[in-house]
Amino acid sequence: QVQLVESGGGLVQAGGSLRLSCAASGRTSSTYAMGWFRQAPGKEREFVAAINWSGGSTHYADSVKGRFTISRDNAKNTVYLQMNSLKPEDTAVYYCAAAVSLHYYIRAGEYDNWGQGTQVTVSS
Repeated sequence: QVQLVESGGGLVQAGGSLRLSCAASGRTSSTYAMGWFRQAPGKEREFVAAINWSGGSTHYADSVKGRFTISRDNAKNTVYLQMNSLKPEDTAVYYCAAAVSLHYYIRAGEYDNWGQGTQVTVSS
């Protein structure tokens, strides 16, 4: 098991930027693929971005492609989500997730470790 703690959320105006971090602790010696998901009020949790264990392969939801960038620093056991050109529809609680895997997943059910989430609010 690995414990995940997100940080970096907040309130930002449309067009602004935020950088989310997800710090992992515990059994970090395993090989983990990481993902970011989000859930807006009244909506289901949706995939945002994912990265494989080495950081060499990434995947994005169409809604964030070209605006968000996922990256990782394995020496620091941390995954990042750089969010630029934010829109009001990006408002949600953002969760990071981890799965023991060489390759990333885009379905939430494939991940078995989740953080508590961090709120991102984009005002118009």
